[in-house]
Amino acid sequence: MQASKGDKLLVHGRTVGHHDRTAEVLQVLGENGAPPYRVKFDDDGHEALVSPGPDSVVRHRPEAGAG
Repeated sequence: MQASKGDKLLVHGRTVGHHDRTAEVLQVLGENGAPPYRVKFDDDGHEALVSPGPDSVVRHRPEAGAG
């Protein structure tokens, strides 16, 4: 998994009744875009240090000038 500052991290709910959560990557602490990441969750605004598991997906931000 690789991410850059500004990408979105989608964390799928692990059990029935838990919803998916999205967070903005604020800082990449691993080498070459690898975890861990400092993120800010969209739903409640809290920040956390995460090492995403297989239930997570990085949504890369659109490149400037693309499209």
